Amino acid sequence: MITVLSCTNREHNLTQVLAGFYYRSLISSGVEAKFLDFRNIPERMMFDNPVFNGNGVEMHGIADEFIIPADKIVFIIPEYNGSYPGILKVFIDGMKPEWFRNKKAAIIGMSTGRAGNLRGMDHLTDILMYLNMHVMHNRLPISRFHTLLDENRELADGYTITALQNHQNQLINF
Repeated sequence: MITVLSCTNREHNLTQVLAGFYYRSLISSGVEAKFLDFRNIPERMMFDNPVFNGNGVEMHGIADEFIIPADKIVFIIPEYNGSYPGILKVFIDGMKPEWFRNKKAAIIGMSTGRAGNLRGMDHLTDILMYLNMHVMHNRLPISRFHTLLDENRELADGYTITALQNHQNQLINF
């Protein structure tokens, strides 16, 4: 099973557009997948976990549904201040490290600028490798994402769609 994470909790973000596209593409390919949009995680839950001295019942429920059963996890990360969103770090820190151990990870960085969140992908790669995850070599940067959408905020750029499909095929075979 593959879990796709839309790694920001900001309202009206474009990350969920890209993550939703990736998830729907997996499903249409016949792959068992789940989708977790960080906007759906209550903020109180992020800090109510055993790591931060809470009971962690709700956060453990998220882990039970999206992280523990996953063989592969796709991190769709927008660029925030030259890296990835802090909410992703809080999410990872609120999970038990063994829940990530030996799983496979894929990273897609996105930005409104020209670098596609290269630094953020490097930062996240370091953390995932520390957690003993196997990070797929094709970390896909997508630059100027807002220019790749049509008037309905749907991905419309053929080159990007092809790059995402190739990434997905590599992930399935990873």
